[in-house]
Amino acid sequence: MKVLFIAAEAEPFAKTGGLGDVVGSLPRALQRMDIDARVILPHYGTIHDRAFELTYNFSFQQQRKVGTADVHVSKTVHRGVPFYFLRSWPFFDQPYLYTDYNWDNQRFIFFAQAALGAAWHLQMGADNESGPWWPDVIHVHDWHTGLVPFLLHLTRFEDKWNQVASVMTIHNMAYQGRFAGGWLDQLDIQPRDHPMLLATGFTGDLLAIGLAYADKLNTVSPNHAVELHYPRFGEGLEPLIWARDMDFSGILNGIDMEGFNPATDRHLFNNYTVDNFRTERPANKRALQELLDLPIRDDVPLIGVVSRLVEQKGIDMLVDALRWLCVDTDIQVVILGSGEQDLEHMVWQMGHDFWWKVRAKTYYDPILANRIYAGSDFIMVPSRYEPCGMTQLIAQRYGALPVVRETGGLSDTVENYDGGAAEVGTGFSFLWESPDAIVGTLRWAFDTYHNRHEAFERMQERGMRKDWSWDKSAHEYLKLYEQAVSKKRAWMKP
Repeated sequence: MKVLFIAAEAEPFAKTGGLGDVVGSLPRALQRMDIDARVILPHYGTIHDRAFELTYNFSFQQQRKVGTADVHVSKTVHRGVPFYFLRSWPFFDQPYLYTDYNWDNQRFIFFAQAALGAAWHLQMGADNESGPWWPDVIHVHDWHTGLVPFLLHLTRFEDKWNQVASVMTIHNMAYQGRFAGGWLDQLDIQPRDHPMLLATGFTGDLLAIGLAYADKLNTVSPNHAVELHYPRFGEGLEPLIWARDMDFSGILNGIDMEGFNPATDRHLFNNYTVDNFRTERPANKRALQELLDLPIRDDVPLIGVVSRLVEQKGIDMLVDALRWLCVDTDIQVVILGSGEQDLEHMVWQMGHDFWWKVRAKTYYDPILANRIYAGSDFIMVPSRYEPCGMTQLIAQRYGALPVVRETGGLSDTVENYDGGAAEVGTGFSFLWESPDAIVGTLRWAFDTYHNRHEAFERMQERGMRKDWSWDKSAHEYLKLYEQAVSKKRAWMKP
């Protein structure tokens, strides 16, 4: 099977969140299953061509109602996966990924058109290195590429195109590409007359368009697939989810188990395994404390936060809770991340007010992030909603116990402590969206750390032994692709 990913992000080239992690990792897992997976991305000005060994591959002209655009395609093969990068002035040559919806709607409408244009030229043999190549499935991700399934729908009576199925993955329902209808009309793109879109009034919403026209849909955890049926998480599009329920599923994300490996991670102060973490892991805590100029103490619980500082992640609730605990509890806190300006200021202010026990780094540093995972006792993930989440998976891999809110993929991946000998549990969880719930859960976690340390270590070991690789998920995606192809081609039978 041949699968073409079309997406706005992919690690390590361009990434702001979990979308980039998935598109950077899943194709490689599929390649290990002998699935020919390739990726098309925008050629952002932020991508360092020389560092990633990008080379010019081919060019073509994209015909549009408003004129003809020259599209230049560069290519690299990263960890066995071919990546194609599309550049066309003025859409994808500036040094940024995203701006505002008004401009980004135009950019990603063009990207959807140009990506299909690039796919057509690939089947004509434009890539001299690989020869003619044509996908069985086009896998699109989030609103940026939501127009692609509709464009495929328009070609359903054309040779070759009528064989290509579409799969759409929802990574974050909150971002939809709203109010794109005017730009679509200006480009003379045919009306989106799907009954579901007409009934809900979402004919100009790029994510909704993808939900209506893709052959199969999924999101990135089973629990979030349930949540998206309801207004609290559906962001107004839950009627479309209900209407497409037979074609909708949840497939849990994985992580790169080779890249996130405390036994081989060269950035750690001291490597360790699940068999020796009790004696070797504590050196990372001491070294992290020394690096950040915190008192070097084994007996104090160290709380790590590695997160985008945005409302979705519950950072405002967390800061209120940690301030409370900093007043009356012997703890240390390390926060790493950037995001919304007001939340960055809240985090910085807490570090200033509690300078002897809190360190706030309002930027992102992947090396420091891994050191926090390896040196912390707890990793906080108090998200208001979390489609899947990678932080809690990496934390368990490195032996830090996650403290999470029961939502989305956090519920699917963190087993709540049983309160006793830890016959069950890989972390601690709470339900209510409030600082009080965080405080109460952390006090429970601290009590476990101090008074039931054998249970604490048993949960560490259980978490480290979990298999969070992409292998299982890749097999589930293969089934989804096969279902999409069967559905696409069934209507062609006489």
